[in-house]
Amino acid sequence: MGNHQKLLHFLRPDPVAAACSPRSFSSSSASVSDDDGYSSSSSPSNYSAASTSPLTPNSPWAHFPGLGAGVAADAKAAATGLVASLVKEDGHVYSLAATGDVLYTGTDSKNVRVWRGQRELSGFRTASGLVKAIVVAGDGRIFTGHQDGKVRVWRRDDGDAGGKHRQVGSLPKLADYLKSAVNPSSYVETPRRGQQRAVWVRHTDAVSSLSLDEGAGLLYSASWDRSFKCWRVSDSRCLDSAPRAHDDAVNAVAAAGFDDIVFTGSADGTVKVWRRETSTSKGDTTTRHVLERVLRKGESAVTAIAVSPADRVVYVGSSDGLVTFWRWTAAHGGEPRYGGVLRGHELGGVMCLAVARDVVVSGSADRTLRVWRRVDDEGERHVSLAVLEGHTGPVRCVAMDEEEVADDGSGDRRFVVYSGSLDGSVKVWRLSSSVNTDRTPASSLWGSRGQAGNPVPPYAEAWAPYQTPELIKRVAAA
Repeated sequence: MGNHQKLLHFLRPDPVAAACSPRSFSSSSASVSDDDGYSSSSSPSNYSAASTSPLTPNSPWAHFPGLGAGVAADAKAAATGLVASLVKEDGHVYSLAATGDVLYTGTDSKNVRVWRGQRELSGFRTASGLVKAIVVAGDGRIFTGHQDGKVRVWRRDDGDAGGKHRQVGSLPKLADYLKSAVNPSSYVETPRRGQQRAVWVRHTDAVSSLSLDEGAGLLYSASWDRSFKCWRVSDSRCLDSAPRAHDDAVNAVAAAGFDDIVFTGSADGTVKVWRRETSTSKGDTTTRHVLERVLRKGESAVTAIAVSPADRVVYVGSSDGLVTFWRWTAAHGGEPRYGGVLRGHELGGVMCLAVARDVVVSGSADRTLRVWRRVDDEGERHVSLAVLEGHTGPVRCVAMDEEEVADDGSGDRRFVVYSGSLDGSVKVWRLSSSVNTDRTPASSLWGSRGQAGNPVPPYAEAWAPYQTPELIKRVAAA
C-alpha cells in the first residue's frame, strides 16, 4: 500500500476482546437523504469487542504446503495464521482499505465502518447503498465507489480522536455535472437499458473498482457501464473518459505505477493496457488514454487486477479460478512477457487480489485465500505459501501490507492480510514469507508453463498490440 505505518494494532492482543465471547453488532449511524450537496453523517460508535481467535502453531485456519516438521516448522506455522475476526451485523463485506492503524470496510448497507485495534472506532453513512470500492489517498482523503455510479470523497475531522468523518465532495462535482449537462456535445452513448445518452463525466452504472496513482495525482474509476474514467485528485476534475472501453462491464482498473500504464479488466474476458498521454495547446493541458494492446482474451470474466510496481508484474484473476501474470522488463523492450498461471481455486472463481512486493494473495468464491511468493528474479517461478481458511462465504475483497519488524538475519518477512467476505466478517491474518522450498510439493511450484501436467490456458499468450484503425470514441476535458 506504500504506507509504512502498519496496522500493528491488529496484531496485539486486546485484553477486552480476549475476555469476551464472539458478538454481533447493529448499526448506530444516522441516514443521509442526499449527498450531491456533500451533506453526510458520521457518528463515533461505542467500542465493542470483536470476535478474536488465538494464534497457535496448529491453527485450523491455515494450511502450509511444504513446511518441515518439528520445532522449526512450528515456529514458521506460528508466524502465519488468523489474528482476529471483525464482525458487525451490517451485511456482506464488499470492500476494504487500510491506512496507518485504521481499517475501512464497506458493505451492501449504507455504512462504511472504521476499525482500530480489533475494535470499531466509528462509521459513516451515505444514501447510496452498496459500497463496492474504497481507496485512501496519502493526504487522508477516503474515496468510495458506489452502486449508484458515484464516487464520494470523505475526510476525518482534524483532532477528532473518535474518528468522526464527513463528506467533502463527490465525483463528478455537482457544478461540473451541471455545466456539462447543458452542453449537447457532452453527451455520449451508453449501454444502459432505457438511457441511450448520458453526460460523459458521470458513470451510469455501479462503480466497480477504484485505483490511485499517487505519483501522478490521479484516481481511476471503473464501472459496469463499460467505461473507466480518470480524475485529478487535487480538484476532483474528470480529465478523461473511455465510454466504450470494453464490450461488457468493467470489473477492475489498476494504475501500474510505471510507464504511465493503466490496466482494465472486464466481464467480456479481456484485459486491456492503456497508456496515458498528455498534450498542451494554448496553455491548456489535455489528458487522454490510448489503447496500447489487449493483454488477455478469454471466455472467463476478468474479476481482479493487482500490480507490483517495483517488480513490474501484473496479476489477473478470473472467474475460472486462475491467476495469470505477466511481467514488463526492459530486456524485452518494455513489452509484457507472459509469466505463467497460478492454480488452486478449483471450486470457485477468483474475486479479489492483493500484492505486496513478491507476495500475492487471492480471494475466491470457494471461501479461501491462497498465498504465493515469487522466488526468482525473472518473476516467473512462484511457490505456494499458505491456504487461509475460515470464511463461511465467498471472499470478496483483500488487502495486505508488510509489517515493520526487526531483521533477525533470517530473511523472513511478515505481512498483514485483511479479507472481507460475503459472510459479513473481516478477518485479519499474519503471514510469513518463509517457506522450505526443498520440501515443497512439486504441485506448489509454478513457472512459465503453469503447473506440471496442466496446459497453459489458451488465452494466456493471446495479447497483441492494438492495431484496429478505428479509434475508440472518447471525450476529454477541454
